Amino acid sequence: MTVAAGMALAFASAVALNWGYFAQHAAASSLPPLRLRHPIRALRALFAHRQWLAGFVVGLVGWVAYVAALALAPLSLVQATAAGGLGVLALLAHRSGSRVAGGHLAAVVLATVGLALLALSLGGGAAHGRATSALAIAVWLAASAALAVGAAAAGTMLAAGAGLGLAAGALYAAGDVGTKAVTFGGGWLVLVPAVLAAHGLAFIALQLGFQRGRALQTAGTSTLLTNALPIAAGIVLFHERLPGGVLGGVRVLAFACVVVAAGMLAREGPSPRHADDTLGDGRRLDAAQELGLVGAPGEADERDRCELRQAL
Repeated sequence: MTVAAGMALAFASAVALNWGYFAQHAAASSLPPLRLRHPIRALRALFAHRQWLAGFVVGLVGWVAYVAALALAPLSLVQATAAGGLGVLALLAHRSGSRVAGGHLAAVVLATVGLALLALSLGGGAAHGRATSALAIAVWLAASAALAVGAAAAGTMLAAGAGLGLAAGALYAAGDVGTKAVTFGGGWLVLVPAVLAAHGLAFIALQLGFQRGRALQTAGTSTLLTNALPIAAGIVLFHERLPGGVLGGVRVLAFACVVVAAGMLAREGPSPRHADDTLGDGRRLDAAQELGLVGAPGEADERDRCELRQAL
């Protein structure tokens, strides 16, 4: 019953988080490009936008529900359940009038299939897991940071916004792994600063990604990577055993669906909206330059990636 309650909270969290991401994407993409060199000015622009603020608050509620879910259910199951939030994101994109490309739709279907397979696998039970070594956690967090740097640097080889979305996903995943460790209490509370830092950097990467790609290419890739990495961590770090026999194979297949769906979203063709393209209106470009939010055309993406790598 405890695991079922945890998974219900995980799904509620996924709905809240992805609605929040969608609202933040719609707001951030309408603003002049945000600059890491002017963090206070950028935050003021975001928090002054009512739609973005509403998305932020709802997402914060979703994160609280997520932490509660981690205290009740295994990390791997919570994350696989949270993958269902991608369907919410796709539905919101469709209802807003945005065309969902065939590759994106296939990724959503695949993630949904993975969630259904996960539900089937629950007949084999679920181990809550136990704390692992501090060294293993440290190595995992360092590897996640390296993955985030690589994803941000590879942004030009992926769909618009997907590189920053993947970077955000890797960082959010690192924060989630740290959060699971913190729920064990005791000396693990020392990880709280690392968790906050990971979430803060992920927030920055995601907001920058929102201005460069569509919701499914940014929040979608971020969500699925945020799900996929902690799923693996649950098994590798926290010893959350798979059920035996066929049900074990079904759960592995469910996890694989989540990972492949993330790759499909990142590989899809470029978004028509790009940081420089959003400044096609000359008056908007002039206003952005006067505010100090943007430099010469063509420089924004490279500066953002360099600044994000330095922050990491």
